[in-house]
Amino acid sequence: MATGQLFSPTTQALFYNYKQLPIQRMLDFDFLCGRETPSVAGIINPGGDGFQKLFFGQEEIAIPVHSTIEGACAAHPTADVFINFASFRSAAASSMAALKQPTIRVVAIIAEGVPESDTKELIGFARANNKVVIGPATVGGIQAGAFKIGDTAGTIDNIINCKLYRPGSVGFVSKSGGMSNELYNTIARVTDGIYEGIAIGGDVFPGSTLSDHVLRFNNIPQVKMVVVLGELGGRDEYSLVEALKQGKVTKPVVAWVSGTCARLFKSEVQFGHAGAKSGGEMESAQAKNQALREAGAVVPTSYEALEIAIRETFAKLVEEGKITPVKEVQPPQIPEDLNTAIKSGKVRAPTHIISTISDDRGEEPCYAGVPMSSIVESGYGVGDVISLLWFKRSLPRYCTQFIEICIMLCADHGPCVSGAHNTIVTARAGKDLVSSLVSGLLTIGPRFGGAIDDAARYFKDAYDRVRIDRHYPGIYIAGLTPYEFVESMKKKGIRVPGIGHRIKRGDNRDKRVELLQRFGRTHFPSVKYMEYAVQVETYTLTKANNLVLNVDGAIGSLFLDLLAGSGMFTKQEIDEIVEIGYLNGLFVLARSIGLIGHTFDQKRLKQPLYRHPWEDVLYTK
Repeated sequence: MATGQLFSPTTQALFYNYKQLPIQRMLDFDFLCGRETPSVAGIINPGGDGFQKLFFGQEEIAIPVHSTIEGACAAHPTADVFINFASFRSAAASSMAALKQPTIRVVAIIAEGVPESDTKELIGFARANNKVVIGPATVGGIQAGAFKIGDTAGTIDNIINCKLYRPGSVGFVSKSGGMSNELYNTIARVTDGIYEGIAIGGDVFPGSTLSDHVLRFNNIPQVKMVVVLGELGGRDEYSLVEALKQGKVTKPVVAWVSGTCARLFKSEVQFGHAGAKSGGEMESAQAKNQALREAGAVVPTSYEALEIAIRETFAKLVEEGKITPVKEVQPPQIPEDLNTAIKSGKVRAPTHIISTISDDRGEEPCYAGVPMSSIVESGYGVGDVISLLWFKRSLPRYCTQFIEICIMLCADHGPCVSGAHNTIVTARAGKDLVSSLVSGLLTIGPRFGGAIDDAARYFKDAYDRVRIDRHYPGIYIAGLTPYEFVESMKKKGIRVPGIGHRIKRGDNRDKRVELLQRFGRTHFPSVKYMEYAVQVETYTLTKANNLVLNVDGAIGSLFLDLLAGSGMFTKQEIDEIVEIGYLNGLFVLARSIGLIGHTFDQKRLKQPLYRHPWEDVLYTK
């Protein structure tokens, strides 16, 4: 493996299994280092194509998303690093697929717990094809001022503190990703910083070894000294011992093997990593430290003394003229994410949406402040949910029951009405449920199902209007008489909404209207608006037998009685409810049930494309 450095300021990677935070950290590091191009060329998300928006400094960029490794490699032939964030279950297969791509040179496997047999297979393939595997169970690696893998070195603040935004003179390799962060900081304090750092991973069989990277550092001119942090368990460190004895490493090596405290325990201890378990005296931290010391590495007497050993080794190289300390540079300021800045109180930003009816930020959604669990446990029905979401209050049971009755009575009116007809035609054209539903809903308006609001509006205006008595000037009378109301509408050329039916007559009343009137008279405190509508009907029936109060008029007038009689709404709120279109909302909600039913009916019956018959069309000039 020896060769030289793995990364450069132009290195680009493919990121497998989209994770927003580590990718954004890579891009922030790129910006910090002054890279001209993002280090992430593409993202591989099995089963999904498209783009992901992320930030490159102040600029928002779109990174391509590919569904396959092969497709991503073909699209980005210069990306030679594969960063694998797959779970331990699929990490081996996806890593092998990447290694088999001719463009991929380095594979970093983040997951821990990858089966050892799979790891051995990956290692064998990589070595046979002159490729590098970092991991499994690794945080990755970094070349200061050039490129980093995923979450390596942690936050931007830590990266700045460790001076990783520009190259230093020290090559560092460790088994532990967490301890790498600690050592990056230590090295930055007592030297000019890291040139390259690698965490090989804590599993029993790492894809590359400590000595692999030390020998590689030895071939990189910019690396003047090497720091190694090993751990008890395994015999990886002994390959480094042999390399030192054979003179293959010519640069100073400062090393420490952690885990010396293991001897304090009476039984064998398993530390954090799978490989951090001593299998005998040779695998103990003490034995490894002694062997490294005897081979020529600088090995302190304790971890606490490691910092001193690094400082002294670096100082000696400076004194000998082998290192010219890097001049410090000021890194650019990384723009702070808006959400982070808001949380820290640094900025304030206006919201884009106002919502007063529901809140999903807590442990469970709330409707008008009522938790979902309370709604279910209290036995609330659809009417209660509508009262919370539409009216922002819990209405009395007779009100919510009336709402439910309206929904039931208006759910459908057969296949021949315009809404159902449109839905049926659309469904038979092979369109989906939503398209079929919407085509029916779009017919709702003044001529079909949309007269509830108008009925309520005109009945309310006529009943509430204050007028001067024509026989006794100075005397004010509340409300228009049915005669005055109907005749005034006639003069304006407006049909009275809620009055009239194509089928029903004075001697064949709409059963739905009768049910609604009976319920209102039985349960409502007052039905003054409904009774006024009945008086209007009595007058209109003198003109034509089909000018009966229809379901729109019944619902519109009774809903006025609900709002006024419940005592829970102000006059201003009632006017606003009628004006906004709440009442038509009831018809839209109810009829959606029937339109969905018609869609399913046509799909179930496998009905063919509808074509209107010629004989039903008047062709004329």
